[in-house]
Amino acid sequence: MKQHKKPVIALTGASGYIGSHLIEHLSQQGHVVALSRHGDDKQDTDHISWRSCDLFSLQDAEKGLKGADIAIYLVHSMKPGAKLTQASFEDMDLILADNFAKAAKRNGVKQIVYLSGLMPVNQSDLSRHLRSRLEVEKVLQYYGTPVTVLRAGLIIGPEGSSFPILATLVKRLPAMLLPTWTRTNTHPIALNDVLHAFVSVVDQERYYDQIIDLGGPEVMSYREMMFRTAAIMNKKRRLINVPVLTVKLSRLWVMLTTQYPKETVYPLIESLRHPMVADDSRMVAGVSDGRIGFEEAVQLALAEGSTTSRKTFSQMPLRPLVRSIQRVPLPEGASAKWAAQHYISWLAKACWPLLRTETRASETYVISLRWSSSPLLVLSFAKERSTTTRALFYITGGLFANVKESQRGRIEFRQVPGKQECLIAIHEYMPSLPWVFYKATQAKAHLLVMTLYKWHLMRFSAIKNQAFQSDGYLEA
Repeated sequence: MKQHKKPVIALTGASGYIGSHLIEHLSQQGHVVALSRHGDDKQDTDHISWRSCDLFSLQDAEKGLKGADIAIYLVHSMKPGAKLTQASFEDMDLILADNFAKAAKRNGVKQIVYLSGLMPVNQSDLSRHLRSRLEVEKVLQYYGTPVTVLRAGLIIGPEGSSFPILATLVKRLPAMLLPTWTRTNTHPIALNDVLHAFVSVVDQERYYDQIIDLGGPEVMSYREMMFRTAAIMNKKRRLINVPVLTVKLSRLWVMLTTQYPKETVYPLIESLRHPMVADDSRMVAGVSDGRIGFEEAVQLALAEGSTTSRKTFSQMPLRPLVRSIQRVPLPEGASAKWAAQHYISWLAKACWPLLRTETRASETYVISLRWSSSPLLVLSFAKERSTTTRALFYITGGLFANVKESQRGRIEFRQVPGKQECLIAIHEYMPSLPWVFYKATQAKAHLLVMTLYKWHLMRFSAIKNQAFQSDGYLEA
């Protein structure tokens, strides 16, 4: 790939909302490697090559970024892709970003460009969505690859979520009760202005390790955006300010009115209580300053249609797999490798006399019922894919696992970069039990065990910190 004179640009989320609009612009600047879960089904062109890539897999991420000079990160996990997802979008986003950042470092990528969200001045009580965006920024920066962060608020375009939700509310409701959060200032920007910002910073060394805020020509409230959108749509709407109606109630009626999924609506509405306006000190002339006015941006978006993203979501097939991620504290000085070893020994004690665990040759761990010789799960340690901060086990057998249908089932213990926290994640797991029975039994039991282990580590950290420093399991 690096034989190209122009840079090789890896684009994640290439078939998504922003990525599908950005790909043609980038192909004018270099050769684009478009990464998508179903990239092998796409047709390559002279300037665009498609690759299948699941960023929940570090190995896939490394292959996806092979040969890339620039890597653009447009991934978020507010839409679940597994049939059963037991994880917050924050924890899923963290794993995706960590895999991406590690893969970029190992492939010698020169620059990562990430689309984040505008941050309020007071960051002490951020919404889950903005807190996650900030955490992803820090993880992408953690391994030393230069990162250019573009922060944008509400992007006015025909797809995505924020503007289509607003347009759907205006279209369907002749009168609306508007709580106080709808009067908070925000800084909308047209999709084309965001695309221009990307093109401006890609492969430009002067923008390495910079955070750049983006904003359109006007700052306005969500209420004003609704009023002006109604005028553009030739709809007479009555907007009534009310001092009540909390964010929690608001997100519920928005979900019911628009029929967008809860996973999309809730985090976005929660973020609207923050004033999200571009900071002058982080604005760069020619990059930050969107030139397309609000009315023109809305007209362009409505002309292309504003319900595509909801329809696309409803048609997305969920893979018959399990993804489960829980975040637990790590005692001072402990590593993810320690957490994995400790979990195996703790499990037998916590579930006595029901379960027993044993270690076999080649670091294979077997979990069984105490009175049975048939294992429930067999976990094989992937030594070559593990480090002190990440312990990976493949699910290679047991009565609970359908290993014939899913060869990629795995469990990993991953330390959160820069924190004494660990993510315990199950990926690509296909249970052998029927789905209805699995959800009612094994899935609930797993969450209970993870909760107990979290409580155990919290107590362990508080009471035995000094003992931990000399524990033989601890890694230097």
